Amino acid sequence: MANQEGHRRFGNIRKRESGRYQARYPGPDGRMRSAPQTFARKPEAEKYLLLVEAQMMRGEWIDPERGKIRLRDYAERWIAERPNLRPRTVHLYRWTLSRHITPHLGDMPLNRIDTPMVREWRAQLLAEGVSVTMAAKAYRLLRAVLMTAVKEDELIRANPCRVVGADQEKPAERPVLTVPQIFALAEQMPERFRALILITTFGCLRWGEVVALQRCDVDLSAGTVQVRQAFVEHRGTGLILGPPKSRAGARTVALPKVALPVLKQHMSSHVGEAPEAFVFTGESGRNLWRGNFNKLVKWPEAVTAVGVPGLHFHDLRHTGNTLASRAPGASLRDIMARMGHDSPRAALIYQHANREADQGIADAIDQAVKAARRKPSKRKVKRVAEGDGPATEAS
Repeated sequence: MANQEGHRRFGNIRKRESGRYQARYPGPDGRMRSAPQTFARKPEAEKYLLLVEAQMMRGEWIDPERGKIRLRDYAERWIAERPNLRPRTVHLYRWTLSRHITPHLGDMPLNRIDTPMVREWRAQLLAEGVSVTMAAKAYRLLRAVLMTAVKEDELIRANPCRVVGADQEKPAERPVLTVPQIFALAEQMPERFRALILITTFGCLRWGEVVALQRCDVDLSAGTVQVRQAFVEHRGTGLILGPPKSRAGARTVALPKVALPVLKQHMSSHVGEAPEAFVFTGESGRNLWRGNFNKLVKWPEAVTAVGVPGLHFHDLRHTGNTLASRAPGASLRDIMARMGHDSPRAALIYQHANREADQGIADAIDQAVKAARRKPSKRKVKRVAEGDGPATEAS
């Protein structure tokens, strides 16, 4: 818009030798800025200047020079400036960034990344064979990085990560063991690892939590284990002992009574007397590594023998979570607290669950185990022996 012929009220437009139009305008500091791209038609350049002027009048204008930082540099700084991240999370973020994000988008300035570009990047990941689950994790990391650039650092006006459904994972449904299969799997283990199977399953514990238990965390009289810490495995660094996965992960879990005799025997035979002695270790007394455990206990052969080939160790926790969710009278709050789940909105709710309700969950599991052990029919025994698959109810 011009006040007089040949002069614009805000900014100016000139035609380049290429035939395209360049728009320039003064910032609040008086310095002239150029639009990040040229325009095929003059009205397009005029529309751009009108939008910029309106942004300045509303106090929404962002200096495009600030958004020229490369995504690679900004994302690395984003990770480094979050001191509260667990070491394992830092490792995963950096791996995801270097493997799936920066090879495609790392050299792009933040203010040049748009939604079509993000959509194309995700499609390329999937075309290269990256799983939907991994692509969703990479997308959520990119979205979090760019959201900080929008809301905290004000480097760009809007987050380009607006691809519908791109943040959703679709993992395959995992198996749930029956009660007889749980005990059958424990029997397949070397004697020093039978309690590990039962405590992981019935206590709904993560691998890093169960292998970090120490004698002082086990109260056989009360029938509880206290989760205070967890091991994280780092290549090149080793095992790192730190806090649980989330704030709600620090919890005390009541165990069903049927698991206590096995745990008591294990404590007397394989655990040192010192309070800091780890409950589950290898034959040499060293801490267990997740990567070596399957080979150590011949896991593939063991799970095949009980009728669930392909079972993962984490499926034991999934099984325990499912059993807990079936306990009558247990609220969502009680169950989430037992599982050690956390979320930005519900962390305080879940980590302060009622202990009496938690004991009720353990008692319900106890009753389920006793019922399953009462003289099973020959037909049921035959089905388990032949490897009848586990139930696949959603938890």
